[in-house]
Amino acid sequence: MNRLKGETMARIMVVDDEEELLSLYREMFEVFGHEIVIAVQNGEEAIKAYSHIDEKPDFIILDHRMPLRNGLETAAEILSMDPEEKILFLSADPSARRPALEIGAIDFLEKPFILKTLKDTVHR
Repeated sequence: MNRLKGETMARIMVVDDEEELLSLYREMFEVFGHEIVIAVQNGEEAIKAYSHIDEKPDFIILDHRMPLRNGLETAAEILSMDPEEKILFLSADPSARRPALEIGAIDFLEKPFILKTLKDTVHR
């Protein structure tokens, strides 16, 4: 992996139903020295994967509009397992901002956004 000087590597779980975005996030985070430990395409897979891993991710990037379980349902379930988990919502649905933050998301980025904004948010 190409780590940039002074940056801390983070273990990241990505949940998004768009395969192209999963690939883009994986590429971008690996370039900046982070590790994608789980990449899944819906809330059901996310909950199942999260509940079965021993070393939890440093944070979760979570889409809102997904099949089977939306991001709010998924976040609520994950936060019921670990209230300290850091969840960053990414969504084209601005109406999800308030409920996402109210249930405990650390931030919300509205799609489309520039990748630098995502990178900077992750590094904060």
